[in-house]
Amino acid sequence: MNRSADARATPASAADSSLAALGEPADIAPPLLEVRALSHRYRLPRGVFGRRRPMDIQALNAVSLTLWRGDALCVVGESGSGKSTLARLIMGLLTSEAGEVHYAGTRIDHLEARQRQRYRRRMQMIFQDPYASLNPRLRIAQALEEPIHVHFPEASRQQVRERVEALMSDVGLDRGWGERYPHELSGGQRQRVAIARALSVSPELIVADEPLSALDLSVQAQVLNLLVDTQLARRLTYLFISHDLAVVEYLATHVAVLYRGTLCEVGPAAQIFGAPRHPYTRALLAARPRFDEAGAQGTAASTDTPADIAATVGCVYSHHCPLATPRCAREPPRLQALGDGHAVACHALDAGAVQRDAQAHPRP
Repeated sequence: MNRSADARATPASAADSSLAALGEPADIAPPLLEVRALSHRYRLPRGVFGRRRPMDIQALNAVSLTLWRGDALCVVGESGSGKSTLARLIMGLLTSEAGEVHYAGTRIDHLEARQRQRYRRRMQMIFQDPYASLNPRLRIAQALEEPIHVHFPEASRQQVRERVEALMSDVGLDRGWGERYPHELSGGQRQRVAIARALSVSPELIVADEPLSALDLSVQAQVLNLLVDTQLARRLTYLFISHDLAVVEYLATHVAVLYRGTLCEVGPAAQIFGAPRHPYTRALLAARPRFDEAGAQGTAASTDTPADIAATVGCVYSHHCPLATPRCAREPPRLQALGDGHAVACHALDAGAVQRDAQAHPRP
């Protein structure tokens, strides 16, 4: 199921009402978030992978994305593709070596901490590990109260208490759980607390970095439905990081595909899942766990060694691409707009090889 943003004009949650008059942001023209040519490197020290010298790994390479209000943009790719790095750069947890981050038309990546504070309330993050993201010394109610006190210092104790109770109700937790500590909760309950904490300051944008991967399968479905319902109720915008394509297909309005820090393909979810154009996107979708009548499984997408990474000059996927040509090895492709917000970075598009390959190997 692919969702559209058209059905999102629903009333806000009751949990927002008690603080509605305390600094709620005015409507701002789209796009809500714009990332322009964002790049970042990590340095591997000596001794890692047997190297005698430090080596720089390009975690993100000139990635540009636009996120409109009410959308759910899901960023997918295998481990090491740069998804979490992108999320942390957007939230200001890392400093980019190049590029810009714009929020509602204002550049924010270069702002000092005090200047950026006004945007932190409007941009909240849900981390992968709910236990690590919660202070073990704070009771659940205290963990939810803390960001409210920071961003709404004028709120009375009664307002804060009502806000916390409403938040816990919204995420499916009994009020009595507020007196417990994080270690007394299950993984799914802790992630519900993390979601409630992100919602506590009435954000416009939620950046969720693999929020389901640390949970059991049955709990994943519950939390996923909570995220979907919450977005509908609060008219939220999501930047959702995931490697689980089933989750992405259920949640996303748009999808961006990363491979080794490079944006390969981006577009509406229906087009990415229904008619993928980049060879890596096709390989990623083919690698999803599935069984046909004969019981065969899809093949996994290939990965690279550090030597492959360091030696790459052209397309980052050229070592594994079935459509690669000599041009791919020497010249990185640029994103080509295909219409309707769909764009692909692949030289094979020029020669029509992608279309021929799709016809020869249709998706099941």
